[in-house]
Amino acid sequence: MSETPDLSGRTALVTGSATRLGRELLLRIAACGADVAVHYRESDAAATATAEEARDHGVAATTVHGDVTDPDEVDTMFDAVESELGPVDVLVNNVGNFDARHWADIEWAAWRDVVESTFYGTVLCSRRALPGMRESGWGRIVNVGFADSDRGVAHPVNFPYFVAKTGVLMFTRMLAADTQDDGITVNAVSPFAVENTVSDVSSFPRGRPASFDDVAAPLLFFLDESAAYVSGQNVAVDGGRLAEE
Repeated sequence: MSETPDLSGRTALVTGSATRLGRELLLRIAACGADVAVHYRESDAAATATAEEARDHGVAATTVHGDVTDPDEVDTMFDAVESELGPVDVLVNNVGNFDARHWADIEWAAWRDVVESTFYGTVLCSRRALPGMRESGWGRIVNVGFADSDRGVAHPVNFPYFVAKTGVLMFTRMLAADTQDDGITVNAVSPFAVENTVSDVSSFPRGRPASFDDVAAPLLFFLDESAAYVSGQNVAVDGGRLAEE
């Protein structure tokens, strides 16, 4: 496998890609030759700046606004990408709000926001991308999970996020089976904490959080042609952490 897959002629949409991890993943995909759509909900100026930086790689880039929990807005988002760049070949479901409070202190509206943005957003965007991928006979969907969500481990703090990310991983496995004859792969990349964290990292594995490059490495592997038989998998990017410790 090459270090950077050749995505020339492909179109990629990364949800929540104006800032933070989503931005870094989108720029690395652009560096592989894909035209890219920067999705945002509130960060208009940041999305524009990210698209401009993506164009430095010699690819086309656009920005799209929308609420990934609203089916109509998801349709509008994809319509805009298809109009400007063509059908989405690569979808990275990165959006996922969290609420770092004890579960009993989280208002119901906040519960819904976490679960709907993280889980329902992944489902809605994937469902909208699939017809075009099936028609072309090629597609890559990569969902961003959370490192502990495949272990049944959860903490009273931020619990709705753990539940939603567990759903994302279950959806990943289901959708991989449902697309196995369509030329599409569906996988997940699950960091524990990434370099923009504000947490004390002294107790983290290797004494640091994951870098953006650490998270991008399995993503780019999943996008490579050599990974066409790898589907339904989840890579925890956590430095070897044991959640039980």
